[in-house]
Amino acid sequence: MRILLVEDDAPLVRVLAKGLREKTYAVDQARDGEQAVYLGSVNEYDLVILDVMLPVKDGYTVCRELRASGRRMPILMLTARGSVDDRVAGLDCGADDYLTKPFDFKELLARVRALLRRAAIFRAPVMRVADLMLNTASHAVSRGGRLVTLTAKEYALLEFLVFNQGKVVGREEIAQHVWDDNFDPFSNVIDVYIKRLRAKLDADSETRLIHTRRGEGYLLRAGSGQDDV
Repeated sequence: MRILLVEDDAPLVRVLAKGLREKTYAVDQARDGEQAVYLGSVNEYDLVILDVMLPVKDGYTVCRELRASGRRMPILMLTARGSVDDRVAGLDCGADDYLTKPFDFKELLARVRALLRRAAIFRAPVMRVADLMLNTASHAVSRGGRLVTLTAKEYALLEFLVFNQGKVVGREEIAQHVWDDNFDPFSNVIDVYIKRLRAKLDADSETRLIHTRRGEGYLLRAGSGQDDV
């Protein structure tokens, strides 16, 4: 999942971005409200973490402008002001949740997971495709009862494919949700990661789960397909 982190406190940004990336999220950063509106308008984010006190435009303004432009991704607002009126103001301008500073990173992660679950049709914490099992809370992956060890980025890619099981997803769509704005669209990194996933998932199994559709992208499902390569 791809997150836009909007915060002007540099030490806090480093801590949050590092922690979120370690939990497999792709993270873009904005240091002021104007940059946040721009990034939120040109990129597809699964969630925005938005501080209230920002240079140029405050968080309330950013939230209203994103909603006015038609953006419907969940927005989690952060603020040092915890009064009822402040929370109401944040929710009224279009935010989905509100977290008061200082906060525990574990609570932030729990709220992020809850908002991402809420953003689409509810998905069970444990998802299955054939004999593949993926636990979205613990990030444990197994196939046929065999534990599969994945890197953070391999897991993020597999989770995105599982969430879209039965649907062909193109490289651009994968890049938008699994990688951040440093992704090089001319690289073959997605193909490399797909190859790694296949090697780990298909070991000791006769059934391939990740299929390639020439000129379209990738499809995760049980069984073979005519367009596989």
